Amino acid sequence: MGKTVGSCLGFLCLLIPRTRNGLKISLKNYCESWRMNVELHNIRDFEVVPEECTDHIGRYVRSIQYQVDSERTAEECLVYVSTSCNLKKDTKDAWIFDIDDTLLSTVPFYKTILYGGKKLNETSLEEWMNKANAPALDHSLRLFNDLKSRGIQIILVSARREHLRSATIDNLVKVGYHGWTGLILRGEADELVSVQKYKSDVRKQLMSEGYRIWGIVGDQYSSIEGLPSARRAFKLPNPMYYVA
Repeated sequence: MGKTVGSCLGFLCLLIPRTRNGLKISLKNYCESWRMNVELHNIRDFEVVPEECTDHIGRYVRSIQYQVDSERTAEECLVYVSTSCNLKKDTKDAWIFDIDDTLLSTVPFYKTILYGGKKLNETSLEEWMNKANAPALDHSLRLFNDLKSRGIQIILVSARREHLRSATIDNLVKVGYHGWTGLILRGEADELVSVQKYKSDVRKQLMSEGYRIWGIVGDQYSSIEGLPSARRAFKLPNPMYYVA
């Protein structure tokens, strides 16, 4: 173990470059490692982004790198569909999308709370959603339209609550999403269970109706984990918040 340079308390220690096993660790290194371990699902259940990393996370979600990371996910979806899916085109081939930070971006809202550095106020978030001004994520819009053109039924499954249905539809249509097969939002009973269980139960119902769910795209593990599962799941980057 290398020697830490200087003396420090708490997160201030991260502000001082230090050596561990011959590696010089800076604040930037630490914050990028924190972001990566969120994506690897090693860091879970966090309520806020570490204070010292809010600027780093903000720069990332506004960066070309975020766009490239997200675009690569969309490209891998299309490779999978093109090479591994035996589509029957009988109206039962299906694909599930989450909505927030999958089809629509909440980055403009999270900017107001330091990109996750302040604890979320759900009432404020829903007030923002009700304005129906969230921008589309371009990579997801292209993927949405490509899958739809192949005869795949697009089903939107969101943790948004049912009272946001009209605003959600208005927002989706406004930014170019059209022709989905279903839009499923949480009812009152669904709020009594975790998001992961709610979404798993939705998949179970869809499969009981004969849908073959070839894939899921979401920005949270709670959107893609649990049984029954889709044949493939694709995770978009999102280091701003965690939903269980």
